[in-house]
Amino acid sequence: MKTVIVAGGAGFVGSSLALALRRDMADGGRVVAIDNLKRRGSELALERLRAAGVEFVHGDIRNPEDLEAAGSCDLLLDCSAEPSVHAGYGASPAYLINTNLMGTVNCLEHARRHGGAFAFISTSRVYPIAPLRALPLAPAGGRLVLPAGAAGPGWSGAGISEDFPLAGPRSLYGATKLASEMLVEEYRATYGLRTLTYRCGVLAGPWQMGKVDQGFMVLWAARHLYGGGLGYMGFGGHGHQVRDVLHVEDLYDLLALQLADLDRWNGSLFNVGGGVANSVSLRELTALCERATGRAVAMGSTPETRDADIPYYVTDNARVTAATGWSPRRDVPGLVEEICRWLAENRARLEPILA
Repeated sequence: MKTVIVAGGAGFVGSSLALALRRDMADGGRVVAIDNLKRRGSELALERLRAAGVEFVHGDIRNPEDLEAAGSCDLLLDCSAEPSVHAGYGASPAYLINTNLMGTVNCLEHARRHGGAFAFISTSRVYPIAPLRALPLAPAGGRLVLPAGAAGPGWSGAGISEDFPLAGPRSLYGATKLASEMLVEEYRATYGLRTLTYRCGVLAGPWQMGKVDQGFMVLWAARHLYGGGLGYMGFGGHGHQVRDVLHVEDLYDLLALQLADLDRWNGSLFNVGGGVANSVSLRELTALCERATGRAVAMGSTPETRDADIPYYVTDNARVTAATGWSPRRDVPGLVEEICRWLAENRARLEPILA
């Protein structure tokens, strides 16, 4: 592919994938990142993109004209989103819906008009909240666990699979992503668009501008290194809730594998995450950050659970591994150490944003 447009290309996932694509492209290939720079810290990606030869367009996918300024493409990689699962609660959902749903429509249209393929970064939050909360979880050793041998529709000790039922509310954020997935499939069927869709769990790595509601791995490490408050929120305030974590470079490995034979993988949709081996509770993450930084943070506790929070999500990667041979290669302790080194080496620029 000679020209790739990355929507959300100054965000964490978008910039990471844009840089990796440009690194591995043949001479003469172009990667164009488009971003509205709304999230604080995204401006720090511009220097890295420019140094790597990634072109930048300051634009907003809510405006089709901004996408046209990015030009034609052989692939449009849609990493652009309002990423907070709490967006819209108690406030207007306009930005969320216009970015995550209408923005995807504009990206699909741009790819259709220019004959490009389309890769969509979706989310595990397409799965509904109530069934995830209903899993038979119990605390054990600082985390929530499923009983040995327990299983149900779309879930088991290996995690949540693509067969997990989709009926029920999932948050406005999750709804926009699921609706976008459906539109991606309709564009493939109607217009012959070649597509890839990834339902990602937690993604993490250096250059993520972590916040409480999105990017908690970096936030946890930054507060241990730079100082500032942290607390266990929801589900009794014990810090037992569990997520699996995928290094963004592992996601790129899968994307590169599938782009190398796109006709074979056209129309695929996979759950993609760290899996059981790369799952961590907040309490366990605290211990990892203390070990990596040599510092402790006094933890607050808020027992009440927010509307969109879930106690447990671990990706069952069985389908994507069986189909492609891909599996994560980077582990959570190594990821925490890598994040802490990055935070220490770039403290002057990052502390005003993350402390």
